[in-house]
Amino acid sequence: MSTSPEPAEDTADAVDAEPGTPGAAQEATPDDAAGTETPEGPRATEPEGAAAGAGDGGEAPPAGDGAAAQVSEAEAELAAQRLERERIERRKAEKQQPIDSGAKLSGTAAELLAAVRAVESGEKPAATVFDESRPAPRRPAPEPVRRPRPAPAEPVTVPPGPAPETVQAVRRVLAEGGAPETLAPRTAALLGEAAEESLRADPWQLLRVTGVRPEQADGFARALLGAECGPDDERRGRAVTVWLLEQAALTGHTALELPRLTTALAQRGVPDPDAAVQSTLAEGEALAFQDALEETGPQAGRRPDDGPADAEGADEAGERPVRVLVGLERYALAEESLADGLARLVNSVPKQDGADDWERAAAAAEGSAADLIRAVAGHGLVLHTGGEASLAEPAALLAAAHALGLRAWAAAHGPLGRDRFAGLVGDRRTAPRPDSPTPDGPAPDGTRVVTVAGLLAGTEGPGRDADGALDLDLLVVLDAPQVDVETGALLAESLPDGARLVLAGDPGVLWSVGPGRVFADLLAARICPQVASRRPDPGPLGELVSGIGIGELSQVEAPGKEVVIVPVRDAGEAVHRTVQLVADSVPRAIGVPAEETLVITPGHGGAAGTRALNAALKERLNPGPGRFGGFDPGDRVVHSPVPGRTLPGRVVTADADGLHLSCAGEAVVVPKERLEGTVRHGWALTAHQAAGGRWPAVVVVLPGDAAQALSRPWVYTAFGRAARHLSVVHGVDQALPRAVAEVPAKPRTTRLQALLAPQVPVSG
Repeated sequence: MSTSPEPAEDTADAVDAEPGTPGAAQEATPDDAAGTETPEGPRATEPEGAAAGAGDGGEAPPAGDGAAAQVSEAEAELAAQRLERERIERRKAEKQQPIDSGAKLSGTAAELLAAVRAVESGEKPAATVFDESRPAPRRPAPEPVRRPRPAPAEPVTVPPGPAPETVQAVRRVLAEGGAPETLAPRTAALLGEAAEESLRADPWQLLRVTGVRPEQADGFARALLGAECGPDDERRGRAVTVWLLEQAALTGHTALELPRLTTALAQRGVPDPDAAVQSTLAEGEALAFQDALEETGPQAGRRPDDGPADAEGADEAGERPVRVLVGLERYALAEESLADGLARLVNSVPKQDGADDWERAAAAAEGSAADLIRAVAGHGLVLHTGGEASLAEPAALLAAAHALGLRAWAAAHGPLGRDRFAGLVGDRRTAPRPDSPTPDGPAPDGTRVVTVAGLLAGTEGPGRDADGALDLDLLVVLDAPQVDVETGALLAESLPDGARLVLAGDPGVLWSVGPGRVFADLLAARICPQVASRRPDPGPLGELVSGIGIGELSQVEAPGKEVVIVPVRDAGEAVHRTVQLVADSVPRAIGVPAEETLVITPGHGGAAGTRALNAALKERLNPGPGRFGGFDPGDRVVHSPVPGRTLPGRVVTADADGLHLSCAGEAVVVPKERLEGTVRHGWALTAHQAAGGRWPAVVVVLPGDAAQALSRPWVYTAFGRAARHLSVVHGVDQALPRAVAEVPAKPRTTRLQALLAPQVPVSG
């Protein structure tokens, strides 16, 4: 570990001076959690998502001629998500068997399971839980679409919000209950045309709105219900249960263990947590499951369907421990769908393309690229791990597959990753605009690199065949750690029989914003070949990031000022020096303009969060009155067309129709009423927002109040976004090396491994 140099009089002097390695700096006291990062744009069925406070697919547009109406990627993706939810509903209708017990239960767990079975047996209103609609085919079958995305003739307009009369009605009932009237548009969008009636019948429905907390919903309910309102109200118990599960989803869990859920309910003032959970299950607002726990000792490693090794083992098998989980139906069924789709790929024989041809392709490759090609030749699912340099190996695989005549495609998490990988495979779309690192313009004919969202929505990629499956033979998914359970389910279910799927990514980065840890769970499950790249990331930056990946914050030699440390004493100084770095020091000393420099900080709030940094950077780089919702032409922004996705862009203009943006080469118009929550200034982002992208220069800001938010995956992700230069505005002293050495990723409760175990044998 090296000690950071003393702060220079001008930050430019720090960049021009000797480079350093993140080390000891001015000590600061951690502040409130307001400065920590919460994943931006939680995925949710509703337009605004679930309540905050804790921490993309499907049908292609119909084929048509040049006169066909243009459909935006955001609209197509929302339609695809609706299609997936309908498919899950049909899957739910097909499930007739009761939940397997798996072990002897007693007490609360037994009562909970009895409640679930009562619903299934008809003793309680099953129609509220299981939709008895007719079973449908495995996949939808839209018309085949085999055309690339056309260039939009007109700017895409973000769909408007709910009807004004609905918003006004909700505003009245909110005012009556003492709730902020500013919640009216979001509440109306969430609850629909009957929002007013829903709120009067169940005031705790307000808890489903982003940002509303239980104590606020309680006050609203007391104002509307008067003496009828009480803490033991069944409606309150259900609402708080669902709210807690939504909070868990925001932090990555697909379900919660029953004891943890009931404890949290008690902490929220629910008198009878067990009854609240049972009521929630009976109303179909959540589902209960049992998963076998991993064993230690003589029986460890045996699978759930294995017979006992001996008589003593038989007795032990009957007592095998299980855990009872409760999860929102949406995520639970998506995880089951994902497990089914992955098991189908693993257990199926890939389309035979000539073993000799594959072997010749592997022999022509080098190192672990050859290993990857050989693994893909004989398996339907393959995992590939490595850093930035390892992208050359999926690129070699894609080239080999094309040479074999396969319909092979690659899909990245976002447009930045798409365009970066397209350059590796010689599939460059157009030259980047001078004002953005994102290439402009639609993909030309023959492009084989797309975004995951565009592929699933049908706005990019090969389209779908007559059976509704993606019209391809091989799909390489890059940035695989960013795939959540819903996106993963859509991908797996969309692949045709005999296709090959490669999930490639760096296991050291932050996990997905949405629930689940798909890539990590698959790596741990060992159900398919895993190819680890042997290509190290080059240079001082590669050496620094590789060390972080194994828990070491090492000193690196940076003769070209690839790594520079700027120690600061407080958040105010951190903001000041960050602006100096972006606007002056990095352009002058490194040669990277401000337009190609990204600032990364742990959270949106706080004195040095994205809000404060973006305000300061706007004032320096693009000052203006912000007449349209705080934005001016030329502002650098990020746009979230649907929850959980972040698109970099720039403000073009503003008029009566809304704010005109250019995002990833697409003209987008965002109405003023939709700006909040969907558009932010984009000079400074969180690490979750930046995941999947790379910039020539990155400034990572670590104010003193960010110490508690740091972890090894966060530091690894933030530092790894820099391609040429990394500046660290360092105010957390020893919290940085301690986080790298001692703070791993926060655990997530998921079911994917348990769901895969009975279906797929462990790979050797």
